[in-house]
Amino acid sequence: MKLPGQEEFEHSSAHENVLAEELDSGLGPGPSLGGPSDTDNGESGVSKDPLLFIQLNELLGWPQALEWRETGRWMLFEEKLEVDAGRWSAPHVPTLALPSLQNLRSLLAEGIVLLDCQAQSLLELVEQVISGESLSPELRGQLQALLLQRPQHHIQTTGISSCRGPNAFRNVSFDEDTPMKLQNPLKQKLPPGAEAAAVLAGELGFLAQPLGAFVRLRNPVVLEPLTEVILPSRFFCLLLGPPTLGRSYHEMGRAAAVLLSDPQFQWSVRRANNLHDLLAALDAFLQEVTTLPPGRWDRTARIPPPKCLPSQHKRSLSELQEVTGLSRGSAAQARDRHHHGQHAPSPELQRTGRLFGGLVQDVRRKACWYPSDFLDALHPQCFSAVLYIYLATVTNAITFGGLLGDATEGAQGVLESFLGTAVAGAAFCLMAGQPLTILSSTGPVLVFERLLFSFSRDHSLDYLPFRLWVGIWVATFCLVLVATEASLLVRYFTRFTEEGFCALISLIFIYDAVGKMLNLIRAYPIQRPGSPAQGCFCQFPGPGGNASEWTSTKHKDTDVLSVHLGLVNASLLSPPECIRQGGYPRGPSCHTVPDIAFFSLLLFFTSFLCAMALKHVKNSRLFPSVVRKVFSDFSSVLAILLGCGLDAFLGLATPKLLVPTEFKPTLPGRGWLVSPFGANPWWLSVAAALPALLLSILIFMDQQITAVILNRAEYRLQKGAGFHLDLFCVAVLMLLTSALGLPWYVSATVISLAHMDSLRRESRACVPGEAPHFLGIREQRLTGLVVFILTGVSIFLAPVLKFIPMPVLYGIFLYMGVAALSSIQFMKRVQLLLMPTKHQPDMLLLRHVPLSRVHLFTAIQLACLGLLWIIKSTPAAIIFPLMLLGLVGVRKALEWVFSPLELLWLDELMPEEEKNIPESGLEPEHLFSRAGNEDSELMYQPKTPEINISVN
Repeated sequence: MKLPGQEEFEHSSAHENVLAEELDSGLGPGPSLGGPSDTDNGESGVSKDPLLFIQLNELLGWPQALEWRETGRWMLFEEKLEVDAGRWSAPHVPTLALPSLQNLRSLLAEGIVLLDCQAQSLLELVEQVISGESLSPELRGQLQALLLQRPQHHIQTTGISSCRGPNAFRNVSFDEDTPMKLQNPLKQKLPPGAEAAAVLAGELGFLAQPLGAFVRLRNPVVLEPLTEVILPSRFFCLLLGPPTLGRSYHEMGRAAAVLLSDPQFQWSVRRANNLHDLLAALDAFLQEVTTLPPGRWDRTARIPPPKCLPSQHKRSLSELQEVTGLSRGSAAQARDRHHHGQHAPSPELQRTGRLFGGLVQDVRRKACWYPSDFLDALHPQCFSAVLYIYLATVTNAITFGGLLGDATEGAQGVLESFLGTAVAGAAFCLMAGQPLTILSSTGPVLVFERLLFSFSRDHSLDYLPFRLWVGIWVATFCLVLVATEASLLVRYFTRFTEEGFCALISLIFIYDAVGKMLNLIRAYPIQRPGSPAQGCFCQFPGPGGNASEWTSTKHKDTDVLSVHLGLVNASLLSPPECIRQGGYPRGPSCHTVPDIAFFSLLLFFTSFLCAMALKHVKNSRLFPSVVRKVFSDFSSVLAILLGCGLDAFLGLATPKLLVPTEFKPTLPGRGWLVSPFGANPWWLSVAAALPALLLSILIFMDQQITAVILNRAEYRLQKGAGFHLDLFCVAVLMLLTSALGLPWYVSATVISLAHMDSLRRESRACVPGEAPHFLGIREQRLTGLVVFILTGVSIFLAPVLKFIPMPVLYGIFLYMGVAALSSIQFMKRVQLLLMPTKHQPDMLLLRHVPLSRVHLFTAIQLACLGLLWIIKSTPAAIIFPLMLLGLVGVRKALEWVFSPLELLWLDELMPEEEKNIPESGLEPEHLFSRAGNEDSELMYQPKTPEINISVN
């Protein structure tokens, strides 16, 4: 359907395909914050067109002294000049009166439209604009002189402290601000390649008829006097006319600026060929305008910018069809490619049909990135990540080493945990397909180790040789899985499985942190008042040196008992001072130490709360953005340093970090290499295949679920995954650690996610009103490698590490578990169970799925999580690997309970579900036809990481 006043473009089928391909490849509407790495917004479907800085200059002073003054500017949002306050307003979403858009359309339809103008200066541009006007030579000269007049700009003279806008300005005219323009801090907020657009509007008495002109320059030219920031100008819009009632030309100027700031309109105008194209783009904008009824809102209220801008892809598809005349088939083809491309399997998960074919492809894919895996680590952010993950890894090694020592009665211990973590982790970082993964001992594997030792002890078997054969069989089974490309099964690990596993691991972290603190309190009981023998006496020898003649004082409430008043008032003497005075402290209170349990709890909660608070500093309005980012990046490190400083200041005897000082196995009398048989019969090497089969399932699930979580598309990883290569590395390391009697290692979900989140990249060039964009992860191998090298060296750093209080590290453990648990959608749905309907947040899934169905899905997840925890904590833990695998089966069974639409919002579709549903059934028009047009574009919203540990 054509819009009023719009003529269809005549496109060939080849041109249709070019436009569809351009849109599908990311060259669609919308300004790009393009630039290297940290200045790119990375959104799929966002064009490569430069960001446009738009300035409104208004003609004021008629009929006395006419002058141009800057009254508004736009990047993504509007900023108005608050003249009385002498500052720019906070960025806000612009609101327009509908007549201003209609008047602007009428003026442009009858005015001058110059597309691909070749003017090289402001003078040439003005001459071309006014040459078509039927004015007398005198009036034409006055108009030209007026348009060439230098405007008054409002320039900021102090630094911008955040992306939310300026804070101090002054008025300067152009002829005095040329040095100022070169130092305008606003330019630092604009990405490279940004262009300018100037809108001139006002009332001019000597004009009998309105004058409207819209110019698009073929090559952007610096029209230096027009804008406060020196940028090449692409668009020029002139709106002048005789005086009228109200501020019609001011509002028309705002309307023109708002149009140019709209990504869809800008994209269309950049490619327009004539006046009809320009009007068609304006009509398309009017079709999408949302009107607010008068009297139902405050016209002076300013709408703050949204936290996340909606995707422009759906708007671009409809506009591509309606404005450019693209056929329905071509538009649908572009839409299908964009939408279904999100559901297509990644290259890492496509079957080759050859033995070890997936492994070979992983190696080839990762080889070309290997040099950059080290060069990309040359960034200060990596230093923060190393410090944080090192402390987390050391704490994890000590914790699991102690637990493993208890579980195996000293057969393995903290030293083996340190050595195994260093060797296995460093080797994995060098060889793995996803080097951001952090290998560690995990709760499920520790449960299996405890069961294996108990079986060996109960049947009088030699534990380490038996464990060696189990490790050999596990490595063999894992190699078979690699050869047969079994890692492709991770496609069935939907968010249902990932959330259940991540919640279980997070709860283990929380449970261990709290359990360790309770053990500490039992070791250092809380001191309670009320003991009858409390008090401290300072005993002095008598005059003859006889100790039986003494002076003592005792504090009891406010009473002071003093004997032999001729001597020093001993009631004011502390035990050390009493000794220096020649006395002898007597009484139980003289040697009382501070309450260790109380101060340990203080350190525990201080480190936890400090890390949580500093993590959110980045989103606050306090301090400059650079300071906030430093606090956020080093939140955990600062929390640990604060805890250590508080402990040192108070001089408390809290439990400190214990690091092995001797490099020898924990079990006396054994060497580093484990004997293949020991005292065990030969057939046990074959029988070990049975427990190894269960452990293989556990290793596969533990490793691959973590790998799926880390490689989700929401993290925008550029170098790809390596599911087959990672499992191969784990298999080889399983052989090595089993032969050396070291713990077994797989990917640690929580620490790996913490590692990734400490390497998050966000856009730096944020224009006023724009929140920093998530760009992806700084993918490299060096941080993990350095972390594990430092872990190995930590054996020799005992003199330094011994000052770190264990309660502080337990607090960091609690922080990691809570951050992981609170960031998954599962916990948000659990909160809905306890929340009245009127207080529930406006979650997208609640718009499309009945609340009772949401509660049913959540209850099923809670039941599965509870069952996993119960099995893990009982002697039935031997079947724990099968229960993890059972999560996939439960998710498959949910297809009989929930519809595909409900599963699409609550979880994800499995491969078979996508195949069984026609392609048209996956289109937003079909899936969301009942939801209304306001939600139909939600499928095009850019995803953010669902499971995200914000610990940087």
